[in-house]
Amino acid sequence: MIKTRNTLSAAIRTQSAKVLNTHLAAAIDLHAQLKQAHWNVRGPGFFAVHELFDTVSTQVEDYSDLIAERAGQLGDTAHGTIQVAVEKSGLVPYPLGIADEHSHIFAVAGALAAFGEMVREAIDTTAEFGDATTADLFTEISRGIDKQLWFVESHAAPKG
Repeated sequence: MIKTRNTLSAAIRTQSAKVLNTHLAAAIDLHAQLKQAHWNVRGPGFFAVHELFDTVSTQVEDYSDLIAERAGQLGDTAHGTIQVAVEKSGLVPYPLGIADEHSHIFAVAGALAAFGEMVREAIDTTAEFGDATTADLFTEISRGIDKQLWFVESHAAPKG
């Protein structure tokens, strides 16, 4: 930990930084999965879905920045390399070789939902050990991920 005047105890800052770095890895992975979908989607709704995935990927990239910057605010280092993301993400690997928009919508929605679940767990975890600010950051991200999931799922045909 880097010396800081942040008034949270070193123990809380260390715990929060660990949670943040785990979620940074997942956010980096999620961003890459969204770009994979953006680059490879095909179908009658191509343009709308292609643009949607690009918009969602930009939002997720912004979440990566928020997470990494919070780790720095706590006096820790953001672990944001691809190598760390591969090792620590926790997300299911994105399926390669798919092209049709429905398969990509399904895969992207699953990745967003899984990341959203991880973020909701982080809200509870960081609140439990006394870091309300980091819990609030994860709450902001949770709201955003739920909104992006809604946008993606709205491109799928409704089922009864």
